[in-house]
Parts: sequence; C-alpha cells; structure tokens
Amino acid sequence: MFDLTGKTAIVTGGNGGIGLGFARGLAKAGANVAIWGRNSQKNESARAELASLTDVLALQCDVGDEADIEHAFAETVDRFGRVDSVFANAGIGAPATRFTEMTLDEWRNIFRVNMEGVFVTLRTAVRHMMEHGQGGSLVVTSSGSSIFGMPRGQHYAATKAGVNAVIRGLAVEYGKHGIRANAVMPGWIDTDMTAELLASERFERGVLPRIPRKRWGLPEDFEAIAVYLAADESAWHTGDVINIDGGYAVA
Repeated sequence: MFDLTGKTAIVTGGNGGIGLGFARGLAKAGANVAIWGRNSQKNESARAELASLTDVLALQCDVGDEADIEHAFAETVDRFGRVDSVFANAGIGAPATRFTEMTLDEWRNIFRVNMEGVFVTLRTAVRHMMEHGQGGSLVVTSSGSSIFGMPRGQHYAATKAGVNAVIRGLAVEYGKHGIRANAVMPGWIDTDMTAELLASERFERGVLPRIPRKRWGLPEDFEAIAVYLAADESAWHTGDVINIDGGYAVA
C-alpha cells in the first residue's frame, strides 16, 4: 500500500520546513517530486538531499506571481508528463502588529502569497487534472490560527481560514471528477519561520505544557500524511482539515 511509484507531486515551499517534510515523504514512497521555492540555494539544497531517493525537479517560483506559477507548472508537466498531487504549502508569516496599527499593505502582502498564491496554484492544478481526466489530490497547509484567536496576526489567520474554505468548496465541486481536496493543519512546528518564537523561554513555558506529546512538531512529522494524501488509498478522504499538532487542539 501507499506506493507512489510513477506518480508526480508538486510541493510549493518544498525547500524547507513542513514543505520539505512533505517532499521527503513523497520521495521515499517513490513519487517524482517538483519543489517550488523562491530561494534558489535552498531549492538546490533540498533537491540534492532528495535526489538519492527519486527524480526531483527544483524550480524557482514566487507563488504570489500568477505567471511564475503557470510557468513552473508547465515546466513540471514537461519534465514528468502529468501531475497527480499538488501540495500548496508555500506561505509567509508576518511581524506581530497590533490590529489598530496594521497597514493595508501588510494585510495585502500576506494575502498575496497565502491566499492568492494558493488560489492560482490550485486553479492551475484543477485545470490540468480535469484535462487529463484521471483525478488527483489537492492539499493545502493551513494553521491552528484558522480556528484559534490569533492576536496581532489576524491577517495571517484569515488566510488560513480562507484556504480551509477553498478546500471544502473544491472537494464538493470536483469530487465527481475524482479530484479530492484536503487541508493539513499543523500545530507548533520547529521551522525557520517559528524558530525565534519557539526559542523564547516565556513562550515555551506557556505553550509546551499544553501539548499532550510534550514536544514541538518537526518537519519529519509530515512525511506520512503527505504519502497518505497522495496515494490512491486515500481516494475516499476529501473535504477534511487534518490536525497534525501533537494533540494541541484538543488539550
């Protein structure tokens, strides 16, 4: 079960953190993997790490740019023939800003990547999957902030709640075409984006005791869920928001 040999997966933001965890799991299961990221050095490092496992393509792509996405998708199809699963994982955080002091530019910058980037990535994927008529799997990386109140980060939280809604709509609209759509909702994961926050003793004292598993999440905790969602064996699983958070949401 869960053999991805012959399948192709795209992971946006796949050059680090949770995205690299997704990509590593997919590569271990035999999928061809296309990593999209803005940082060419990180892209190459990730490609080199996974090259011994499978055929890996690393492309420089800003998911906030529609033309970049369409070009990267076309390059991926040229290399591998088709795309079976897309992990719309790329996203950015933002400095903690009081809501009353938040500028419209700050708000729009987050939405450009975390919401519009997901929209264009998934729209391109659905068009491709409909054209090929073989279905596929769409996955977005959400956040616990989509269901918990996030002070000084309402713009970030809004994008993550938004992608949850997009996924549910796609599951309903395209399920009859064999396209399934799910979101993965991480808890507190030790990545470059969260490193400074998780290193704070005050934050650790306040949050870590609440996590039933008593540790921060790691990128490798996301390898298995990527394989499951890309595999044919998850064909009946769609429209879901899946917690991978060490039990944080239920504590």
